[in-house]
Amino acid sequence: MKSTVLCGLLMIGLVSSAGAQLKDRFKDCFRIGAALNQAQFDERDTRGADIVKAQFNTISPENVLKWESVHPKPDGYTFEQADRYVAFGEKNDMFVIGHTLVWHSQTPRWVFEDDKGAPLSREALLERMRGHIQTVVGRYKGRIKGWDVVNEALNEDGTFRQSPWFKIIGEEFIAKAFGFAHEADPDAELYYNDYSLENDAKRNGAIALIKKLQEQGIPVTAVGLQGHDKMESPTIEQQAAAIEAFSRLGIKVNITELDIDVLPAKLNPYPDGLPDSVQQALARRYADLFGVFVKDCGVVSRVTFWGVTDGDSWLNNWPVRGRTAYPLLFDRNGQPKPAFNAVVGVK
Repeated sequence: MKSTVLCGLLMIGLVSSAGAQLKDRFKDCFRIGAALNQAQFDERDTRGADIVKAQFNTISPENVLKWESVHPKPDGYTFEQADRYVAFGEKNDMFVIGHTLVWHSQTPRWVFEDDKGAPLSREALLERMRGHIQTVVGRYKGRIKGWDVVNEALNEDGTFRQSPWFKIIGEEFIAKAFGFAHEADPDAELYYNDYSLENDAKRNGAIALIKKLQEQGIPVTAVGLQGHDKMESPTIEQQAAAIEAFSRLGIKVNITELDIDVLPAKLNPYPDGLPDSVQQALARRYADLFGVFVKDCGVVSRVTFWGVTDGDSWLNNWPVRGRTAYPLLFDRNGQPKPAFNAVVGVK
């Protein structure tokens, strides 16, 4: 049944979410997961934790494995929160993701500087990267099953972002990061993760990057399409084309940070709740996207939402503080939205 027809049925109540579980509906196609905050994996947010345990079979950490959290000072690591995150996933038999090893953001300034505040040499930064990756990946060897090794290394035109990693090491920093991660855990899946890869120029840059890594014998398991989507973009055709393009490289595709922003830029039009017409439009949008993911079953290996409920979403405070966002499948009370029904009804 076409997703648009399905959503028409939802509007008159012919499809029910009662008892439906995302992880069961898609178990023969791809893993399905959510990014967790600390309150959820600590189970202080019992409602959120219960949704995660009922609905998802893979988890990603919002922040606790980023460099500033796990390695805030040159002389020490802070693993307490990350340990609890991994333990939560293991206790609930989930495929645990590590996010992220090398990124230009949420990385302390000291990483790129010597003790006098001058930029590190290429060799010194490579050694610092190696030590971080091998310590963090090594600690969770065999427990964290997949790593976002490098995050957001490309500009919109497909050229390399002029990050401190690139400026000091050059483009080889990507190959080195993957190599260090593979040495630390040869069995872990390794991913390159970025946004807007549905757009031709940036996708072509990523394809060229991955081809070069493959030519060097560097293991890349999958590319992560972040999926911070709008109501009109990417188009369904762009989404399908991106998945197909990366599949031709012989790698998997992960949808890693999925949410759909229904709000106009910098405005807050729905502070008291989402109108039904917008709820239904969001449901149709999600159904159409999942129609593509299911069609590409076997290439798409994971779909992860960036958050559990609308109240958890980073979009509540971006691009301006105080916005009331509605980008996910569960509302602020932890209840499934029409979009949830649309997704579980696709398959």
